[in-house]
Amino acid sequence: MESMDLDPEFWRGRSVFVTGHTGFKGSWMCVLLSLLGARVTGFAQAPITTPSLFDLIDGTALIDRHILSDIRDPGAVTRAVAQAQPDVVIHMAAQPLVLASYEDPLDTYQTNVMGTVHLLEAVRRFDNAVAVVNVTSDKCYENREVDHAYIETDPMGGHDPYSNSKGCSELVTSAYQRSFFHEGGICLASARAGNVVGGGDWSDNRLVPDIIQAHLDERDITLRNPNALRPWQHVIEPITGYLRLAQALATRGRDVASGWNFGPDPDDVKPVGWVAETLLSALASNSEIRLGQGEHHEATLLSLDNSKAKRDLPWKPKWSINSALERTADWVRAYERQSDMYAVTLAQIEDYLEPDG
Repeated sequence: MESMDLDPEFWRGRSVFVTGHTGFKGSWMCVLLSLLGARVTGFAQAPITTPSLFDLIDGTALIDRHILSDIRDPGAVTRAVAQAQPDVVIHMAAQPLVLASYEDPLDTYQTNVMGTVHLLEAVRRFDNAVAVVNVTSDKCYENREVDHAYIETDPMGGHDPYSNSKGCSELVTSAYQRSFFHEGGICLASARAGNVVGGGDWSDNRLVPDIIQAHLDERDITLRNPNALRPWQHVIEPITGYLRLAQALATRGRDVASGWNFGPDPDDVKPVGWVAETLLSALASNSEIRLGQGEHHEATLLSLDNSKAKRDLPWKPKWSINSALERTADWVRAYERQSDMYAVTLAQIEDYLEPDG
């Protein structure tokens, strides 16, 4: 694990408060933190998909405290943080879908913006030395639809409510950094990943889960925007980045208390249609691709510049999108065989953490 600059001695026995731990990313995070020996308190709503990765891996058995609650409830957040006494906070609880944000913008802003405020207020009242990573999104930037990989100092924005709410969450993070956490023991940073893929994502209206469900149901898949370019990466890539950043916050302090891109390298910015064809091929699926029409605006060009993380943490991606999709297909085939999905997920993490993984 030292090869990825995750220090087992740092994480062993450390109290880590994770919001959104029952989701797709959160479940992978629970497996990784369990492997590292951390004492994890999870704070989230119950899984919203059936099946759910959290249930498949028996997530409650991996963590010390499993709190089912709502990030929109400030009192519940404050009580949970005080109870956990965390050394590290990883904030991933979110309404994560663009199309859902069009259907319910109020919930999206309450969760993604005020949820961030509630967490940072809880940490501020806790007032102990703590490293806080707020996980936002590659979509937090004001997307000008130009051939430009966004760097951390580019303006925040967002056309749709989801993207805009993540830009707002970034602005909240910046305000708390400068207003409350510029001195003392609390160090706060934000993290922006690309479009993640991997086994166990059952979300609606998301490309890879839609492809996997179409394959399992033996039906065709409809694509809204096959030519849209996205920065694709396996889910393990950013979650190791979040922990690497938290570790740096705790050991190096304010020189890393800023925004960070944990995106893939430029060769892994691929069209939606290419990803669909590649994953269907890896699954040896009989499903075919059909074209549909999206009802709402979605960005057609998006990429992140990861040079800051490579240079200053350091962190860098290990798996190409081809490798990520192959491992996603491997995970799905294991699921079809009714394998032990915790063991499968753990094995992929261990493979990634190997020096030549």
